[in-house]
Amino acid sequence: MLPQVQTIRDTLDNDAAAFVVKERELSAMLSTLNKKPDVVVTDSQAILKVSADVPRDIRLTTFSILFARQKGDLSIAAQGAAEIDNLKPGDRVLIAEACTHHALEDDIGRVKIPRWLRQYLGFDVKAEAYAGRDYPENLSEYKLIIHCGGCMLTRREMMSRIQKAHQAGVAITNYGVAISFLQVLSDALLNHSLQRSWHLKKR
Repeated sequence: MLPQVQTIRDTLDNDAAAFVVKERELSAMLSTLNKKPDVVVTDSQAILKVSADVPRDIRLTTFSILFARQKGDLSIAAQGAAEIDNLKPGDRVLIAEACTHHALEDDIGRVKIPRWLRQYLGFDVKAEAYAGRDYPENLSEYKLIIHCGGCMLTRREMMSRIQKAHQAGVAITNYGVAISFLQVLSDALLNHSLQRSWHLKKR
């Protein structure tokens, strides 16, 4: 996937080493290293397992959280994720993707995130997926926007989308931050995860 490729490329460009393993191999890999890694970066969908396997003294983040910093504003994304607790039955939630792709059976935007919202909240909201480079004009009709990482957008384009959400008075977050919030089921753990990623370089 593009975020993973771009992160690995950036790691190499900065003369660092990248070790790539599947989530089920992470614990074994960490035990074989003579030196602890400076940071562990995981796919957002594996955050629950990975956070359990990574010692608390090792920095942990997700690809989407990295992109929330690189392409947008992490503090705004964190504030947007906190708005999940304020959702009410029937509220409209925009699932926004910057690219178009063939939706899989267990698609993250159309299936997984709505399911995690329902499991966390205990009721249904109206999650509406919107894919493509065009951005909906009726943003004010939504209670929350959950945006993809924006790997296909420039920072300027992503910041423009964030600004439009702000002008419409709608909270906005991104996939990675929202998933971390929903998966760990705790504001404290989310804040800890965000704090562990604050000092990563913002490009």
